[in-house]
Amino acid sequence: MSDLGLWLGELAVFDATVAAVPFLWDLAVTETVTSRPAVIELLRAILEHSASQREIQRAAHLAVLDRTATADVLTRDEDPAVRAAASELVASIERHGCAVCRAA
Repeated sequence: MSDLGLWLGELAVFDATVAAVPFLWDLAVTETVTSRPAVIELLRAILEHSASQREIQRAAHLAVLDRTATADVLTRDEDPAVRAAASELVASIERHGCAVCRAA
């Protein structure tokens, strides 16, 4: 997960990030995935980081924001670590208002 994070959003948002976000959401809700909290944390990192190209940043942020309802469901997951990570993601979603997304 740490290597994936470096390529998709922990340091910056890239064009590959936009394409990967739907798959990250799928992993986050798949109970057999053992690293679901880390996947959810990566989604939060994507939402909180920027890109050198504003269009990419906006697209990545919107891809995360598009599944807000899924994040809400994850806050009621059986796994306490998933619930905690999802609660942090929901809080980030509620606070989100970066200049790039506001400008659109």
